[in-house]
Amino acid sequence: MARLIWLTGPSGSGKDSLLDALRAQPPAGLVIAHRYITRPASAGGENHVALTTTEFRRRLQAGLFALHWQAHGCEYGLGIEMDLWLQRGLNVLVNGSRQHCATARERYGDQLFPVVLQVSSDVLAQRLRQRGREDEAAIALRLQRSVSAPEPNAVCLKNDGALADTLAAFNQLLENHALCNSPF
Repeated sequence: MARLIWLTGPSGSGKDSLLDALRAQPPAGLVIAHRYITRPASAGGENHVALTTTEFRRRLQAGLFALHWQAHGCEYGLGIEMDLWLQRGLNVLVNGSRQHCATARERYGDQLFPVVLQVSSDVLAQRLRQRGREDEAAIALRLQRSVSAPEPNAVCLKNDGALADTLAAFNQLLENHALCNSPF
């Protein structure tokens, strides 16, 4: 059974870096889905498909999103192309939302495979400061939000060290759970 790998973690945990590394060296049988976001492509960070609010809503009304939500003043969507990829036996990796994992579980049931990137508070604070997007008050709020409990049945992956180590651990996780086999 193909799985929807729902990658979550607090802002600054390294999700985008891990996704970029996996795009550069994708494991067999894994497709990485882009999110559709009402945020300019030039905003930095995540490799996403930028949409205006009007275009996002047009696509939502046309049923082109498998899942969608609002957060941080933006709208986020995952395209229905994911369903086709899953039907073809491909595992799909998405940058998910901690707050919307239950909605994903409702739609995908046992196909959902939640993975949480965990980072110590000290490392997270350092990363948030280094990227320079927020002031100290905003960083303090992000650090408070980062302490939420992971989704039940989620696999936790520590990301305090080098990206190469996290990439190796993620690939090992795929292998341990038989998620890196090509369907072809």
